Amino acid sequence: MEARISGKTKLYALIGSPVGHSGSPAMYNYSFAAKGIDSAYVAFDVDVEHTKAAIDAMRTFHMGGMNVTMPCKVEAAKYMDELSDAARIMGAVNTIVNQDGKLIGHNTDGVGFVGNLKDHGIEVKGKKVTICGGGGAATAIQVQLALDGVREISIFNKKDEFFQRTLNTAETLRKEIEGLVVNVYDIDDMAKMKDEMADSDIFVNGTVVGMKPMDDQSVVKDVTAFHKNLVVCDVVYNPIETKLLREAKEAGCITVGGKGMLLWQGVEAFKLYTGDDMPVEEVKAKFFS
Repeated sequence: MEARISGKTKLYALIGSPVGHSGSPAMYNYSFAAKGIDSAYVAFDVDVEHTKAAIDAMRTFHMGGMNVTMPCKVEAAKYMDELSDAARIMGAVNTIVNQDGKLIGHNTDGVGFVGNLKDHGIEVKGKKVTICGGGGAATAIQVQLALDGVREISIFNKKDEFFQRTLNTAETLRKEIEGLVVNVYDIDDMAKMKDEMADSDIFVNGTVVGMKPMDDQSVVKDVTAFHKNLVVCDVVYNPIETKLLREAKEAGCITVGGKGMLLWQGVEAFKLYTGDDMPVEEVKAKFFS
């Protein structure tokens, strides 16, 4: 690393808290070196109260860009000069590009999900998707699916104090995308979920259910809801194969795990930062195998 740092090296960073576990610095620095790009990437532990200060520092230091993770994504969007369609609809950013002093906020989480599907030979345009969850990851996926041309989205979420936010997202998507059908249901209504899954092309778990220590759980309580024409996806990547994916595979479904979503959102961010393609196959082999 030190051998390639110069007085002209451009700085990129990840902000959020906690970030000590992040694999982003290794992935981006490997890719910069592989492509001969004079840039470096570091991680800064930043709480939500200091998001604006971090973004002000980005301007001051003429940094090339910044990734944003929880809990700073929504706060960061407030300080952008421009937002991509996905970031605007979501009201949250995970990637900031400094374009000659103009900060443009993007959200590549949904792009990462769609890219992971494409990497498995699955297209989303014209499809019906049933998705569980109304948090950040699930919302990013819903927005990107809408922008990428799915015909229908059925969202299942808990009927708690955040349920209204899911209803608001659905209403926004209907207004933004002409002809898109979006419905919202109670995640505890398994009979309705089974009905929606019956004619869905893709099913997505966008919740933390299935992640350790909840790895003995699944959002799908009735395994007869799975059918062989259904692609079943999980954003959870620890464990690699969740209970949802295991039971779906046993039912004859094509399954797609969550780890690839991390790779492909990074691929999109790298392209936004540099205008160049990340060496995907090398990165996949080194960091995602």
